[in-house]
Amino acid sequence: MATPMAPAIAPADLGFFSTLASAGSLSAAARELGITTPAVSKHLALMESRIGVPLVNRTTRRMSLTPEGELYLERARLILGEIEGMAQMLGASKATPQGLLRVNATLGFGRSHVAPLISRFARKYPQVEVQLQLSVNPPAPTEDLFDVCVRFGAPPDSRLIARHIAPNRRLLCAAPAYLARRGTPKVPSDLARHNCIGIRQGEEAYGVWRLASGRGRSARTEAVKTRGSLSTNDGEIAVNWALDGHGILMRAEWDIERYLRTGRLVQVLPQYFTPDADIYAVYPQQHQMAARVRAFVDFLVLSFTQQAAAKG
Repeated sequence: MATPMAPAIAPADLGFFSTLASAGSLSAAARELGITTPAVSKHLALMESRIGVPLVNRTTRRMSLTPEGELYLERARLILGEIEGMAQMLGASKATPQGLLRVNATLGFGRSHVAPLISRFARKYPQVEVQLQLSVNPPAPTEDLFDVCVRFGAPPDSRLIARHIAPNRRLLCAAPAYLARRGTPKVPSDLARHNCIGIRQGEEAYGVWRLASGRGRSARTEAVKTRGSLSTNDGEIAVNWALDGHGILMRAEWDIERYLRTGRLVQVLPQYFTPDADIYAVYPQQHQMAARVRAFVDFLVLSFTQQAAAKG
């Protein structure tokens, strides 16, 4: 009677390889798994033999994943997340948040607001492993690369859940020295005669600022084509240019409020409304039952609510 062949990928391999990749070395993985380093090496060798491709580049000092290893890791963690979500849906798992949480946020907001919150979240939930990746634009919703994306504006894709985290207005501002030199705009059309600092981000039409006046039926929106000598795709650089007196900037309130409070920047055309950039936590529907995702999103909402109350 023929012996059945071992499957190319065994369920136990997924957790093993995820731990190995996180540990960064065979010896560190052995300590975490509670086995010997030769046992880790043997398990890895058996996996590679069954699959038929190398998953890890081994050197004396460190190890790195091959392209096939990177793909294996990405899919393994996705499958492990699905298994955990299914267990929680069936009530068979503890409610304690645990496992890998992949978070995406924009560069400036991620650095100044999301990263400090993750530091506090990690202390509260030590069994959750958080990976934070910052990017200029949100990833495409079709790419299941992240568990939670913190972004400005609700996504158009109905396959995603978007939870409102905090309101966030865009404001026009400039340094007092610039306004003293060039004058203060009184109406939106005055902006055409000013040096406006451009930010090339997202899908919005570059160089067009939309300002609304009035409310309800009397509301009217005016699109102003702006120009200027400076532009960037980095919000922090744009704010620094405004602080240096180079021109007028449209920027989210969270990024400039401290400068408005101290007077280093002054709001321009405050009687006009600019497009909102409310903050949302966005995640795929299949992740909504995962305890780590629910705990993180709840943590974000509570933290921003507390911050708003403290300011008020």
